Amino acid sequence: MFNIADTLHSWCREARPFALATVVDVHGSAPLPVGTSVAVDMDGNAVGSISGGCVEGAVYELCQQVLKDGGPPQRAWFGYSDDDAFAVGLTCGGELDVLVQRVDPAARPHLATAFEEVRRGRPTAVAQVVDGPEELLGLTLCLLGDGDVAHGTLDDGEVDRAVTAQTGALLRAGRTARVEVGGDAGTCPERLSVLVHVHASRPRMLIFGAVDFAAALSQAGHFLGYHVTVCDARPVFATRARFPHADEVVVDWPHRYLERTHVDARTAVCVLTHDAKFDIPLLRLALNLPVGYVGAMGSRRTHDERLHRLREAGVSEVRLARLRSPIGLDLGARTPEETAVSITAEIISHANQATGLPLSHGTGPIHRTLVPAGMGR
Repeated sequence: MFNIADTLHSWCREARPFALATVVDVHGSAPLPVGTSVAVDMDGNAVGSISGGCVEGAVYELCQQVLKDGGPPQRAWFGYSDDDAFAVGLTCGGELDVLVQRVDPAARPHLATAFEEVRRGRPTAVAQVVDGPEELLGLTLCLLGDGDVAHGTLDDGEVDRAVTAQTGALLRAGRTARVEVGGDAGTCPERLSVLVHVHASRPRMLIFGAVDFAAALSQAGHFLGYHVTVCDARPVFATRARFPHADEVVVDWPHRYLERTHVDARTAVCVLTHDAKFDIPLLRLALNLPVGYVGAMGSRRTHDERLHRLREAGVSEVRLARLRSPIGLDLGARTPEETAVSITAEIISHANQATGLPLSHGTGPIHRTLVPAGMGR
């Protein structure tokens, strides 16, 4: 639902009822992920997309029906139409499970709060019951910021506590996902399937080395939605004028800056200096931090020398295995711009546990289902 947060925020502030159609499950190849929504208000205004156009007409009609009837949430399944690719169905061959519900903002003031937080770029999660007892189906609660306090309620009891715990874990991981809650004789006997919509703070890209390649990479990182920091110990090179696309330009020794800044599992560390006096203390630290990606630029000869120095500095083989060096995928890149594409392609591939191979060389589904850390692995 956060794909249309701006419009939903306006409708909630105006206490305007609307129908919300949300993708709650995906099988095979589908154009948009779980959590994507379409909404339709009482005047017939529609916003969002759940299929890139394949089934929007049918979803729009179902939304109008749910708004008019005011009944319980409805489920709809859309799959590939073999007989007529232009009929209601997904021509990409995937399958979508969609939940359509009426939302009355006056009865759910916490939603307006959640959408406002999303508009401000703050970490937010909304847990939406998509399977379970009819009286809970479609209900929501939200967590803001650090996730310690829930707004809204499902049952004002054990269900709230169980869902809040799962939602908090996903908010910290920065991932939208569907989770199962309860279903035993313990603290939460109700068996629920909950879709947790997560709007996380922007992931960080830390670029060390104020070189031409860093300028191109900072632009590419900005385009991909990263909060980009360029850091270099040389003030003559680390200037705002040279890196207009970076969110921050820091003059400091790289390892000293990395020691005091916040990182998490979504952080990408890109070392472009290929200078041992900067690289070795920086990489020694980075490879011991819980960051998502560590890459270093340089030739294969530079890479071999770098590994030797890191081993001498006490870095274990397990830690060294995390290092992506030479940095980037093999695209034949030569210019700074091409190299930036090569590096960001590797970061995307690594984050999504993908092969980095041409799709034409593979088989099976294009899109993978990822399991967030701490959620069942």
